[in-house]
Amino acid sequence: MRSLKKNEDIVVLKGEFEKAQYKEQPLSEYDQNPFIEALPSIFSEDDVLDRFMVAPRITSQDKALEVNIRYHILKRVKTFIQPLPIHFEVERRLSTLIRRGYLARNPLDNTYFERIRVLNELRDEEEQSIQIIDERLNYIRSTADSLSIIGISGIGKTTAIERLLLMYPQVIKHEEYNGHPFNRTQIVWLKIDCPYDGSLSTLCKSFFKAIDDLLGTRYLEKFGYLNRVTSTMLLHMTSLASMYGIGVLVIDEIQHLLHAKNDQEEMLNFFVTLSNTVGIPTVLIGTSKAQKLFKGNFRQARRAASDGAIIWDRMAEDSEEWQFFLETLWELQCLKSRSELTEDVKKSFYEECQGITAVAVNLFILAQERALFDENNPNELITARTLKQTAKKDMQMIQPMIKAVRTNNLHDMMKYEDIMINLDDVMLNHKRDMELTGRIQEAFKERQNTIEFKRNDTIEGLVVELVSLGIFDSLKETDIKKLVKQIVEKNPLDTDYNVFKIDALQAALALNQQKKGQKSKPKPQNTNVLPLLALRKRALEKKQHPYELLKASGYIKNPLEEFY
Repeated sequence: MRSLKKNEDIVVLKGEFEKAQYKEQPLSEYDQNPFIEALPSIFSEDDVLDRFMVAPRITSQDKALEVNIRYHILKRVKTFIQPLPIHFEVERRLSTLIRRGYLARNPLDNTYFERIRVLNELRDEEEQSIQIIDERLNYIRSTADSLSIIGISGIGKTTAIERLLLMYPQVIKHEEYNGHPFNRTQIVWLKIDCPYDGSLSTLCKSFFKAIDDLLGTRYLEKFGYLNRVTSTMLLHMTSLASMYGIGVLVIDEIQHLLHAKNDQEEMLNFFVTLSNTVGIPTVLIGTSKAQKLFKGNFRQARRAASDGAIIWDRMAEDSEEWQFFLETLWELQCLKSRSELTEDVKKSFYEECQGITAVAVNLFILAQERALFDENNPNELITARTLKQTAKKDMQMIQPMIKAVRTNNLHDMMKYEDIMINLDDVMLNHKRDMELTGRIQEAFKERQNTIEFKRNDTIEGLVVELVSLGIFDSLKETDIKKLVKQIVEKNPLDTDYNVFKIDALQAALALNQQKKGQKSKPKPQNTNVLPLLALRKRALEKKQHPYELLKASGYIKNPLEEFY
């Protein structure tokens, strides 16, 4: 019986499905290619900024909630993603890789079908090896670029590439092109992780399962059973990648290849075959350990990064991008009092995170949690002392690694190769594009102003509409504005205007009814308003005629004295 249980827990990144909508292309070489024309238009920097950034909203109302509730709100900060110059660089490379990879794989070209035919023939010949693909496809080669991204753990490589991939649909269904039937399924991108043991066989099975999860096929069961020869699985994998027009294949955690006993060179050769022969662009992502794969005798490995390598270093303390990142992150406080970002706090913050994105975000969250429950910190302030205590007690496990980076101790850094970025010729203090950083910062601030303007515009529009209805007789305009503002601020700004309107209308009706009920409640009677009845009651209790008591109290005058 075929055993596939080991692949059941593979997590595959999934994007959106779209029906093909063909767009006019800015470059002539991209015309008349359905695979390219169905892609989103080439993204501008504003598009990337808008789609890439994740800034969780923490309102003034959130900050007024109980401590136990704010503890949960703080976890929103985990989703924080700040666009930096390197994200724009990766996006440009990825955009180019996908489009230029399709140039020689135009599904309207006869060579596209010829390539698939040859690959199917090779796939059916069980004894053949993937090494002969070069020979069989020599006359229809379609070289594509490939890219490697190398950086220390926690710097945000995987988060960035996944966020950028999700800007594209993952699967595009083609039915008709230029009035002619055109039935194709296009997979724009596929991301899989290199298995921890570096096994090429496991990688192939991950590939089959990823396609199965997307399209509902059964390739893992058909091609991935145990007695399959790895080279045969690679042929099936290559054939499927070409048949479905995969725009880019992203392999993450490539440093796991170092754990493989015999498959390292075979896997690297396979990546080169995909890009240099079959024409499918590849992106290899790994920690600094992966640089060993691109050194020494692995000549093919150098070819596996034909479009170069992006070295993703930690942010330097004196860089503009670090200052911008920290200032933006600092706005996401959910404490009783606002903590100021003093020079002392800045210095302590960098010392404890060393410009590593994931460490910085976690340190910020944990420091706020410590401030929330510190009895000696009634104002809930984040100080340099708070940051140091948090790093020492709550992030104890990573202290040896952070210390090695902080002290630039090469001997200690070699123990933790994941955090060492300058193994050979890579500079530790990799300089960023300062001009681009400035543009991003200006664009980000402008976007914040735009968001605030849109929010205020939405509030004003809703207030005018509700007031004009004339049905809220118990509400003032200030009551309606306060109510509308609360609704708009607690929801995402891209919420449909009609949803805002319905919520505001329902809330205003409820508040109007509540205030109307308060007005209609009977007021308690004031006994001073009816003194005559009180005197009469007192006279009866004393068994006295009310006339006598009223006369004695001055309510009845003597008629003789009054008129004569």
